[in-house]
Amino acid sequence: MASEHLGRTVRRLRRLADLTQEGLAERSDVSVDVIRQLEQGRKHSARLPTLHALANGLGVELTTLLGDPPAVASTGENDGPRFVAVRRAIMPTLWGPPPPPTGPDFSPERLREQIADAWTQYHAAEFDTVMKVLPELIADARSAAATGGEEERGLGFAALAKALQLGGHVAVRMGKTDLALTSLERATEAAGRTSDPLLVPMIVNSVAWTYQRQGRLADALGVALHAAAAIQDAGHTDTADGLKVWGALTMSAATSAARSGDYDRAANMMKEAEKEAARVSRLPAGSDNRMVSVFSPSSVRIERVRLAVQYGHPEDALSLSKGMRLSKDTPPSWRTWLLLDVARAHTDLGDATGAVRTLESLRRVAPTWMQHHTSAVDIVRDLWSLPNHPSGLRALAEFLGIATQRRESGAPARQGTHGRHPRPGRPGRPGRRSGHSPEPT
Repeated sequence: MASEHLGRTVRRLRRLADLTQEGLAERSDVSVDVIRQLEQGRKHSARLPTLHALANGLGVELTTLLGDPPAVASTGENDGPRFVAVRRAIMPTLWGPPPPPTGPDFSPERLREQIADAWTQYHAAEFDTVMKVLPELIADARSAAATGGEEERGLGFAALAKALQLGGHVAVRMGKTDLALTSLERATEAAGRTSDPLLVPMIVNSVAWTYQRQGRLADALGVALHAAAAIQDAGHTDTADGLKVWGALTMSAATSAARSGDYDRAANMMKEAEKEAARVSRLPAGSDNRMVSVFSPSSVRIERVRLAVQYGHPEDALSLSKGMRLSKDTPPSWRTWLLLDVARAHTDLGDATGAVRTLESLRRVAPTWMQHHTSAVDIVRDLWSLPNHPSGLRALAEFLGIATQRRESGAPARQGTHGRHPRPGRPGRPGRRSGHSPEPT
């Protein structure tokens, strides 16, 4: 649901830092006009590079500007009983008793299947369901890692690594990035005790994503590039799974480079990734797609669309997305990100009707996930601020709680029939506020 208005957040943090608008502009290298329009509510969103720059200028993490984390309930509660149980599972009692042994009915294969199912639920934005099952999955994996012979323990550590990696992702989605890094550090330790050479770099990709959420772009870029080079040097890109992990790390590095303002470097990385992605289908099939990094021609194209939108090239974004056929292994969350970016591209071009139609498609296929995206809220806010509303916009605004907010504040709710509108703001306006970029598995 809608969180605190971005402009109000910027104004509050700027005043806490004892900065004028001009002072923040100088510190962040963001124009004072953009800052002024955000604080005055004439702009409702900003592209991620702008948000990173503002966060650096304000001395806060990027997550501070992103609104309520997507897994937080509409009540704003992010420390409910289920998440507390997840935290305790990630960080069991220090010097506590050892994990109990596994029972006679325990099956490593069944545990792995349950963890894979939990990843699927996570990508479907079923966060509450994931938090319900995750503590027991982590506990079972710890028991498996402490029980039986060397082979059984290896399978247990592999399960523990993937369960703790999922715990890290859930923690990020709850706005707890420090806990996420703790979970991912412990996942890396567990992965290092297995015979799978790809587990550690997969978790490194999650670490890079978490660093991005914290605004640590140089760190995110560095760890992703280092892990990708290690995979390539070891010859693992000759397998489907190895190539997927390498590709996901390369795309993550490109995202960090782009958010740092080095769009040319990011574009070159994405070109290399797209060329290599074509090889995935020609290699022998790998392991369960639910447990391996997402990388395919479809995922690369989705990422290219996203970067084009973020850097003010909406025409390129729509061209890249036109006629795109997504592979069967593309997670539902990636499909929704594509629809969100297409909607933003239409909005930036002044095509309100196209934006609404795309958002209506998103609502049909993933209503819960749509409500978890601050970017969906921000797109509808931008459209709602226009003088004429295309058909269907009111229903979307009410679905996301925006029309209600505006009526309560006394603002008029006008609706017209025109489909295309002048692009709001001047050229170069910040066009997107979103922290929910495609993430590793």
